[in-house]
Formats: sequence, C-alpha cells, structure tokens
Amino acid sequence: MDIPAIQAALRERNIDAWLFYDHHHRDPIAYRVLGLPAGQMVTRRWFYLIPASGDPVKLVHKIEPGHLDSLPGSKRQYSGWQELFDQIKVLLANHRDIAMQYSPNNLVFTISLVDAGTVDLIRGLGKNVVSSCDLVAQFEATLTEEQIKSHFAARDAIDAITAAAFQEIGRRVRNGGTHEYEMQQWFLEAFRRENLVADDPPLVAVNANSGDPHYALRLETSKPIRQGDFVLLDVWAKKNTPGAVYYDITWTGFVGKSPSDRMREIFSIVRQARDLGVKTVVEGVSAGKALAGWEVDHAVRGYIRNAGFEQYFIHRTGHSIGTEVHANGANMDDLEIHDERRILPNSCFSIEPGIYLPEFGVRSEVNMLIRLSAAEVTGKIQSELVII
Repeated sequence: MDIPAIQAALRERNIDAWLFYDHHHRDPIAYRVLGLPAGQMVTRRWFYLIPASGDPVKLVHKIEPGHLDSLPGSKRQYSGWQELFDQIKVLLANHRDIAMQYSPNNLVFTISLVDAGTVDLIRGLGKNVVSSCDLVAQFEATLTEEQIKSHFAARDAIDAITAAAFQEIGRRVRNGGTHEYEMQQWFLEAFRRENLVADDPPLVAVNANSGDPHYALRLETSKPIRQGDFVLLDVWAKKNTPGAVYYDITWTGFVGKSPSDRMREIFSIVRQARDLGVKTVVEGVSAGKALAGWEVDHAVRGYIRNAGFEQYFIHRTGHSIGTEVHANGANMDDLEIHDERRILPNSCFSIEPGIYLPEFGVRSEVNMLIRLSAAEVTGKIQSELVII
C-alpha cells in the first residue's frame, strides 16, 4: 500500500477521504488494496480512513484491537454501538466527500460491497458517499513491471499450448476420437507442466456447446469431437508465482478441410468487430484521449448490430485482467453496465466479441496492455478459423 499515492489520487479527484470498512471479510478489495492478511478472524466491524491530507486513522473493536496494526496511523477503539457511532462522527468530522466501495444504483456491482445500512449511517452524518470505482481500478488493476512480465510469461506458454491442443484434437479424431472432457484434462496436464494455475479449468466446447458462452463442461455431459465439428477453446491461466497476472484467450476451429460458408461468415464478422475494438483502443490511447470502457464496447457492438447479429452478442466486449482473471479495472462494457471507468496506463483487459447461434458460436478473444501513450495486443491474433 502506498499512502502518498492514494492521497495524491484523492486530491486529484477532489475527494476528502477514502473510508475502508469490513466485518467477516465482506470486502476483499479492502484487504488487497491495504495489504491486510486474509486469514485472520474478523467478527467485529473495523474502519480505516485515509484522508487526502494528513495521517490515516484506524477504528477497531476492543475485543479485536490488533486487526489493523500492520497499517500506519493512529488507533481508536470502541465497544458499544453508541460508542461506535460517536467515534465515526469524530473520525469524519473534517471530511465531506467520502469514497467507499459503493456504486450508485449498484451499477458496478463488483465494487458495490458496502451494505446499504452503513451507507445510510455515513450519509446520516451529513457526508457525501462517492464511489471508489476509479480508485480501486488505479490501486488494484494497474500492473507493476514484474506483473506485466508474468502476463507475457503466461502468454508464451498458453499460446503454445493452445496451438498444440488443436493439433492434438486432430490427431485424436483421426485415431479413434476424443471428447470435450478428455481435451480439458489434456489442457490441465499441460498447465501443470508449465507451472500454470487457474481459478477454473479451460473450456473445450463443440458445436452447439460453443454457442453457450459459459458452457459448464462436465464428464457426464461431455460431447464427442468428430470430423465436421466446430470447436471453441477458451483458455485462461497465470504463472504459479506471487502476484502473477492472467492471460485469457479464445480461439475457434473446424475439424476437417472445409468449414461451412456460415461458419466462415460468422467468424469474419466477429474477427472484424474484434479488430475494430483493438483499433478504437490503439487510436484513442495514441491520441491521448481519456478513453472509457463503454466506448470500446459501443464501437464493437455497433459493428455487430450493423451486420444483423446484435441479438446473438449477449455479453460485454471485454473485462479487466489482473491477478484475478476478472479484475477490478475498467470493463469494455456498454451492455451489462455503462462502464465509465477510464482505461488506465499499465492496465490489461480482453477484447472478445462473440456471436452465439443455436448450432455453434464464435468468440475471438485477445488481451490488450495499455502504456502511457500506446496500446498493444499481447499475444497471437487469430485471423481465420483453425483447420484441425
């Protein structure tokens, strides 16, 4: 945690203070941003105030007084509820605009973690509760140089594994066959060899299953992969090292020599929409524009709408990527939310439009890394359906 950097960010945004609050580990963002240990028992409410200027202040319960001892600042304690309310009133006396893990109308629901009653309490003291969304993006979803290196290390391994997976599917189909679950297990073995880990296993989806963006692959429902089938591979993982960052891609292919005209058509539309998203980011960053996540989704979605397939594009264009595969930076989203968070330097995210038909679905996913005045796709870019 970098207190001077947080305070500078508060002053830049004309916010008086950032108030962190938790009990029973309800706010994992607070633990990550503050660098608190996640394993301790937390049965009582604690508060930690970082003002735009001056020293931080801790407020903890008398039976759990050591919970914030690893953090800088003075300590206050309470026991009864009236004492708690009085202490909060004193804590916030010199501040009006208070950032908390809150989002108006629960729009950015991954950030909106403070309960309504606590927001009522702070507002009842005459304070203006504002969203910490942009602060969280800056202090949780921007990457160090070491983390960026870990993303590229995961890229090198996953790009090679994914290319080998298509070859392995072809080999197995020609030599007796395979099915989705078997190939998923093949991926997991490859991950182990390359010291990769992931929160969930990669997705191998054939034909109609590829038309389900969150297809739940299980052994008992796994479908065979045969000649003439359409195959989607969604692969995400990170190196098994502290602070490592995910790499997350989706590629599609056809088992055989000649995909149908319909398959080629849908892939072409998705590819061009993806490339438009990449272009929007590259040109916006290069021009020094303060680009918001919704703007990228708006451009990509407009292309698919004009092609006549808007109803088959049912998710956002992309998501923030960090130590979690879905991180807390700006998402490329003007569908599920109108994401006004800025795309920040040293942030990473996916561009992954998709068209999901009943018989098959196409998604093409790349990752982008933003620098101060430039943006890049960090891995290989699929230009045509893989012939398996």
